[in-house]
Amino acid sequence: MLPTSIQIVEVGPREGCQFEGIGQPDKISTADKIRLIEALAETGLTSIQCVSFVHPKQVPQMADAEAVVAGLTPRDGVRYSGIYLNDVGIRRAIATGRLAISGKITLTASASFAQRNQKRSLEEDLAMQRRIAAIYRENGIAVTSASVMAAFGCNDEGAIPPARIVALVAQLHEVAEEAGSSLKLLSLADTMGWADPELVRRLAGMVRERWPALRLRLHLHDTRGLAIANTYAALLEGVDSFDTAVGGLGGCPFAGHKGAAGNVCTEEVVFLCQQLGIETGIDLPALIDCAALAESIVGHELPSTLVRSCRGGGSRLRAPGAS
Repeated sequence: MLPTSIQIVEVGPREGCQFEGIGQPDKISTADKIRLIEALAETGLTSIQCVSFVHPKQVPQMADAEAVVAGLTPRDGVRYSGIYLNDVGIRRAIATGRLAISGKITLTASASFAQRNQKRSLEEDLAMQRRIAAIYRENGIAVTSASVMAAFGCNDEGAIPPARIVALVAQLHEVAEEAGSSLKLLSLADTMGWADPELVRRLAGMVRERWPALRLRLHLHDTRGLAIANTYAALLEGVDSFDTAVGGLGGCPFAGHKGAAGNVCTEEVVFLCQQLGIETGIDLPALIDCAALAESIVGHELPSTLVRSCRGGGSRLRAPGAS
C-alpha cells in the first residue's frame, strides 16, 4: 500500500561535493556549499545532509566540513546533519554543536567495499560500530537508526544474498541493545546501483517479516538507470523515507565505478509522489531552481531528466487531474 506521505533526506550537498571534488578538492568553495544548502532549506525540505567528517587525506574535498557547518544560518524546522565512519568522525560532528546527531550505526554487506571505503575488514567494522555506539551512550544519544551499505550488490562481489542483509541487521540490533537502545529505523543503501524493483520489494519484505515495527529508508543510486523505478517499487511496499540528491548529484568515490551516477533525483521523487497523491511538503518549482543552482556550482549538466525537460519547456509541473 502506498504511504500517504514520505520523508525525504536531501543528501546532495554531501554526496555531490564529495563526488565532484575527486581529484580537484577545491572545485567547490565553502561559500558555494553553504549557498546550496541554504537554498535547499527554503524549498520545504526538513532534513539536509551537509558534510562528511572523514580524514582530509582520504577525502580532501571534505576538509572544510567544520567551516561549512559554522557558516550555515539554520532555518527553523530543518534538520542539518553529517556522516561519519569512525569514532574520530562522530566526535568531530558532536564538537560542532550545530548538527542534529542521530544515534546511527552502519555495517557493509561487501568485504571489498568495506576495505576500500572504511579501510576495515567486516570484523573490524563491527568492532568500530560498538565503539561508536559507546560514544553515543557517553553523550546521552540513543542508538535508534542503522544502515547497511552495498545492500543490493557490489561491483567487486556481485549480487548480495538478501539473507546476508538480514544477518547484518540482526548484528546491528545487537549493537544497539548492548548500548541500551533499540533500533527504530533501518536504511538500506544501494551504494553501487545494483537494485532492481523486484529485489527492492523482496528485500524490504524479508526485513519487514523479521522486524515488522522497523521503519525502512532507502538510499538509491541511479548507476543503471533504475533508481526512480526502485523508488516506486519501495513506495508500493509502504516505504516512506528516502535519501535523495538534488539534480542527481553525487556518486561514491570508493564504488570502483568512475562513471557511477548519484542518488535518485530529489525533484523526480517529489514529482512522482505528486502524481501518486503522496505528500512531501516540498515546493517542486523551488527545488528545480535549486537543481539549476547546483549545476551552476559544479559547472556541468546534472542527470535529472525532469530538470532538462523543464529547461526546454517540455514539462508542466501539474498536479494529478489538472488540465
